[in-house]
Amino acid sequence: MGERAPNQGLRNLLSEARWTQVELASAVNRAAAEAGVPGTCDKSNVNKWLGGTRPQAKWRPLVLEAFSRRLGRPVTHSEAGLTAPMAETAPLAALSVPVDTVEGLVTLGREDMDPSRRKFLTTTLYAAALPVPAYLDLAGRTEARATGRTTRIGAGEVATVRTMTERIADILDELGGGHARPMAAAFLVNTVAPYLHADASEAVRKDMLAAASDLVYLTGWMAMYEKAHGLGQQYYVQALRLAGEGEDHETYCRTLRGMALQAADLKHGKKALELADSAAEAAPKAGPRLHAFLAGQQAQGAALVGNRRQAFTRLAETEAALAKADNRRDAIGGYDQAAYFFHVSSVLYALGDVSGSITAMQDSNRARPPIEKQGRAHANGLLAQRQLQVGHLEASCATWGAFLDDYEHLSSSRADEHFATLRRGLRRHLKNSHAREVYERAGELARRKAA
Repeated sequence: MGERAPNQGLRNLLSEARWTQVELASAVNRAAAEAGVPGTCDKSNVNKWLGGTRPQAKWRPLVLEAFSRRLGRPVTHSEAGLTAPMAETAPLAALSVPVDTVEGLVTLGREDMDPSRRKFLTTTLYAAALPVPAYLDLAGRTEARATGRTTRIGAGEVATVRTMTERIADILDELGGGHARPMAAAFLVNTVAPYLHADASEAVRKDMLAAASDLVYLTGWMAMYEKAHGLGQQYYVQALRLAGEGEDHETYCRTLRGMALQAADLKHGKKALELADSAAEAAPKAGPRLHAFLAGQQAQGAALVGNRRQAFTRLAETEAALAKADNRRDAIGGYDQAAYFFHVSSVLYALGDVSGSITAMQDSNRARPPIEKQGRAHANGLLAQRQLQVGHLEASCATWGAFLDDYEHLSSSRADEHFATLRRGLRRHLKNSHAREVYERAGELARRKAA
């Protein structure tokens, strides 16, 4: 049996990236952690791959993603000297968008509706080097659907989609994404997709595309919030396409901002700032609320790359724009004082001002509407961790108690993550009566939720 041929393609990429074998292994492990892929690789794995050993199926797309992030361009299987994945790697397949946007949306939604498939979808890999289609490249490029179909829609069907989107957003706020996202996926597949294929006037067709893009954006936001980052990214790309085809400039920009937030959550600071800037540049005539929404995300992106001056300049823009906005509460893509102070807290924390971030998060909580249980639970989870970080144990315990008030009623992966952090963090402080009380309450709640 002949010796394996060294993988020259992989070696060339390693040289281009200016990485050591240890650095490649570290980058692969980071991508694996984001996608929830078990196990770790190390220098010995990379050395074997360079020698011609074929990586396990689960590692191949992660290797490509690691190089794509480093080099800022898509890297193919053939370029890396790897065999393209077959069915066993489908959950981690690189993101692609079908030519027919509606067909792609139905495929994605059906997968998300199926509980047996949803677990696999959550491991879909986030592609940091994914190119984002420009609004001008999408707007008005799709031909009208064929006329003469049996089903014809009008303004009433558009109103139905918008009303359902608002209702799902309310359920998300009150009960969490674990309940709301499956509803959104089912509605997309069973109702919205047929509407998008139905006969309609040109004006109604564009209104329906815009309404659908709002719902898809919300579904992507829920997936991202629930830590299914690759899935969320796929929904976001579909929302961009629907918004462009429907000439809905605002939802296009709002979706780009959502993608910037996702990149920020994953600590891809440069990408987060790039996407936030792209969203702001694509909306030169934005109203004050949208301006605030976009500038706040630019502030966070600037903070993540260490640009203190730009971060505070953007925060000042955000505050000024929000002061000019009306007081309405938008169900989708809204921006209010609670969101502003959350951005202030995020900026200060990224720049190392933990105490300032605590004060800002408390301001955010005071401004947050009572219905937003999921948002408040997330804010309190972050707040309690930061209070413990600066040594304020009893304040942290009080915040964790408020977190548990909301968590009891939520179905949310992110809230679950905070809950696990609570139990780990307070386990070391059980000699303190406040910590022991909250810890025991958490244990009882865990038993009730598991029952």
